[in-house]
Amino acid sequence: MKEINANQIEFEETSNRNRLYSVIESLLFVSGEPVGLSEISRIIDCSLEFTRTILGEMLEKYRDADRGIRIICHEGCYSLATKPENSLFVEELLGLNARQSLSQAAMETLAIVAYRQPVTRVVIDDIRGVKSERAIASLLEKGIIKECGRLEAPGRPILYSTSEEFLKYFGLESLNELPGIDSFAEEL
Repeated sequence: MKEINANQIEFEETSNRNRLYSVIESLLFVSGEPVGLSEISRIIDCSLEFTRTILGEMLEKYRDADRGIRIICHEGCYSLATKPENSLFVEELLGLNARQSLSQAAMETLAIVAYRQPVTRVVIDDIRGVKSERAIASLLEKGIIKECGRLEAPGRPILYSTSEEFLKYFGLESLNELPGIDSFAEEL
């Protein structure tokens, strides 16, 4: 009978984990679009909880490493993105103009969407005190916000939420990294 060696078991577990990191990294790279946790779990043939743990470990590894890419999680979907500090070099390679800044109206609208999502245009207008159609159209065009459904109310108004592009634009890995609304109240 073969003798079980604790060091061998630990090596195999580490080896398997590294293999899963490699496979998930490949999936995110070739997909080009966010991939859901359940899809990743299905492909690597692991439980949702274990897959979530592996992805959490990968998020930490990418955050701490001196790598040019990072993993973003938005609404339970994962994707690869370049680190914000490398954006000028990437834009140079792709021949893009420096990122266009957002207007004051667009920033106000985006802040409302980010902190109140999902939210309707009417609610945005009420908070801002002015019409927000142009700001919403601009944010939709840039892909920073998206339509995420309709409110079950008369007229069924469109609901807006932030997109994965929002995270990339502001260099966030998830919406949990947004500063708390209380921190802004303290500044006033």
